[in-house]
Amino acid sequence: MVFHPPVAIVAKAGDAGKYKVGLPAWNMVLRGVLSGAFIAMGAALATVCSTGIQATDVAMRFGAASPGVSQLILGAVFPVGLIITIMTGAELFTGDAMLAPMAAFIHKVSWASVLNLWVWVYIGNLIGSLIFAYIMAYGPFASFDAAGAATLTAFGTRAVAIATAKTSYVGAMGLWSLFLKAIGCNWLVNLAVLLGICADDAIGKIVGIWFPIFAFVASGFEQCVANMYFIPAGIFCTGIDPTKAVETLNWVTMWTNNIIVATLGNIVGGLFFVGVLYWVAFRKEIAALK
Repeated sequence: MVFHPPVAIVAKAGDAGKYKVGLPAWNMVLRGVLSGAFIAMGAALATVCSTGIQATDVAMRFGAASPGVSQLILGAVFPVGLIITIMTGAELFTGDAMLAPMAAFIHKVSWASVLNLWVWVYIGNLIGSLIFAYIMAYGPFASFDAAGAATLTAFGTRAVAIATAKTSYVGAMGLWSLFLKAIGCNWLVNLAVLLGICADDAIGKIVGIWFPIFAFVASGFEQCVANMYFIPAGIFCTGIDPTKAVETLNWVTMWTNNIIVATLGNIVGGLFFVGVLYWVAFRKEIAALK
């Protein structure tokens, strides 16, 4: 397995960012739609695999309540979305929060082009996430009888519970907690991106991506793109079964109680804690490579 040294990884990250900001807007959106759907696939898998985990024999060995086991399962399966994204060339906003600024630092591309990439990819991620949330809500998360009456499956009920938890950040301290969780998330996500760059073979990339994403999900951090799936999936499910509706779970609180703050925290986590710090740490070595 070929392993690139740290300075080469940072330089390659800048090269990747330069390529990304040069894409036409329609391609940024298209690739963003793909990545939004891919991240949603991992999130949907995590929802299904963690459903009912506290009732299993394994969970009971850890006590009647076993949130750690549930988080372990969530973290173990969620990385499939970022693995597909990186290995198929799709565009993820949270990764571009680091890669595009790296291009600005190394190749001196304009910050206007960085913002342009962020906006179009963000829109694409949202569209892809919503599409897959609808597919899951009216597919595996619901059951329909011959008359067309719908009930939620256990997976649908779990989706509502996840979405409700993600819109429960209220008050200044609640939003501050969300902001910190978002920083931690994208710190790890972009370390996964760098580890994906460090290897040239498929297995090396998969292993490098998997561990940091496992850590972010199992630790309970918050990613705006994943939440573009988790929260709408729960909202769609409450439309199928209104008895599951929760006051704090709707299209407004999706933004005010989560995604806006999560987006800002993700930007800080990717831009500063990975992009800026690694640029400062390796800028002399990168200059020597030119």
